Amino acid sequence: MTSGTAEIPVQIKPVQTGTVLGQTMGLVALTTGMFALGAFLGRNAASGLSLLWFIAAFALLLGINGAVRRSEGLAVLLLLVFGFLIGLAVAPAITVYAGADPQSVWEAGGATALFIAGVGAAGYATRRDLSSLARYAFWALLGLILFGIALVFVQIPGGALIYALLGLVVFAALTLFDFQRLRRTSDVRTAPALAASIFLDALNVFLFFLLIFGGGDER
Repeated sequence: MTSGTAEIPVQIKPVQTGTVLGQTMGLVALTTGMFALGAFLGRNAASGLSLLWFIAAFALLLGINGAVRRSEGLAVLLLLVFGFLIGLAVAPAITVYAGADPQSVWEAGGATALFIAGVGAAGYATRRDLSSLARYAFWALLGLILFGIALVFVQIPGGALIYALLGLVVFAALTLFDFQRLRRTSDVRTAPALAASIFLDALNVFLFFLLIFGGGDER
């Protein structure tokens, strides 16, 4: 039996159960876990496979931003697989350092956690627009890459240490900017892309600290 009064459909909006900050940092933690798993499983793999894993990871990284617009679940999946592949890619390098001086790996990990926490908190709290700083950091990063390539062919005393210290400065600027973006973003769907960017900041900082604590100039 139906009534003569038409029912008005009620649109129920999905409730966001977490903030952008919580979602993003949760994804960073999950990606770091996948990275650790990849590094563990790839510890005995041939170093020649690293380039293949890097290329595959880069392809997934490019796909994350596009996936965010279509499906948040797909973007999260790509992010986690990306972390795993990066772990496989850097596993041979970490294995070398761990074999020579296991403490250097733990020191690098601890220093990275403190670095990202401190610099990230500063970036999240600052009210100054850091967009111009990010542009300078981008060009500085290109210069750093060229410097790294030059070190392969030219022996510079203390070159690896200089490279690592400059890298920390560059990624300090990029970390500041990424955490400011995190504070200014209100769309939870962007969390996977933000998490990928912050994870890459942390990864590079870890590798630079590993070079410092592991005595890169002596290798």
